[in-house]
Amino acid sequence: MTDWDLRKLRVLRTLDELGTVRATAEALRMTPSAVSQQLSALSAQTGVPLLEAHGRRVRLTDAAHVLLRHTDIVLAQLERAEAELEGFARGEAGHVRVGAFATAIPRLVVPAVSALRSAHPGLTVKVHQADAAEVYDLLSAGEIDVGLSLAAQAPTGQDGRFDRTELLTDPLDVALPAHHRLASAPGPRLADLADEPWIYGDAGPWRDITVAACAQAGFVPEQAHVAADWRAILDMVAAGLGVALIPRLAAAGRTPGVALRVLAADQPRRHVVSAVRSGARERPWIALVTRALGEAAANVQSS
Repeated sequence: MTDWDLRKLRVLRTLDELGTVRATAEALRMTPSAVSQQLSALSAQTGVPLLEAHGRRVRLTDAAHVLLRHTDIVLAQLERAEAELEGFARGEAGHVRVGAFATAIPRLVVPAVSALRSAHPGLTVKVHQADAAEVYDLLSAGEIDVGLSLAAQAPTGQDGRFDRTELLTDPLDVALPAHHRLASAPGPRLADLADEPWIYGDAGPWRDITVAACAQAGFVPEQAHVAADWRAILDMVAAGLGVALIPRLAAAGRTPGVALRVLAADQPRRHVVSAVRSGARERPWIALVTRALGEAAANVQSS
């Protein structure tokens, strides 16, 4: 493949515009000899004549005009690239990849991305759904730039690879069938549900959270059904198959047949954090994204 020299192509473009070697030399602050050398070298590089004598002057050959047609496309594209790079330099443009667990996407990531698209149209954000524990592996591998995870899934505090910031505290409410005896009782407690059939995942953070919360309330939950998808869990609760702990982020809308109750004093919570690779938080476009996520989290917390 030919190793193109843009300087030679610009000389050819200027000659076509101005018509003479002398005028080209003056416009480009070169000597006429240097212009001729550049054009001779370009002709040798392409393997075809680019100039032909025309009286006491020279004119471009048909091959030169073909080359210029492609040169114009290349130069225009480079102008666009320079404009985009200027946006990067000002922190107004960029590409940021955000990894987030499923329940964080509708309430945190989507509002943040929507706000950024309006305020910073030069910034592109790509969303990557991942398990809360997987976020740190994706950050470490360079596959995402910002990760939303749970504090309980973070590496140890001595791990210097990541910079973490808490976004919000997400309360866990209990989901009961609408006809349940406690569906309208004031101030239900987890201990009141010790003998109920429970629905939660077979492994992973949600199983750990459910088991730990129930243990704190003094009992081991009977796992009647195994499910990890929130929609599936809520539908099973609505069908009267059991009860479940549901993070408030996951239960933003009303589910027919389900009574979501705020637990009394023993209400468990989970802590949602944002994480970046150490040193990356101050990069202009990453800072824009983390700030937008923080604003979305503040709106959720205040609602």
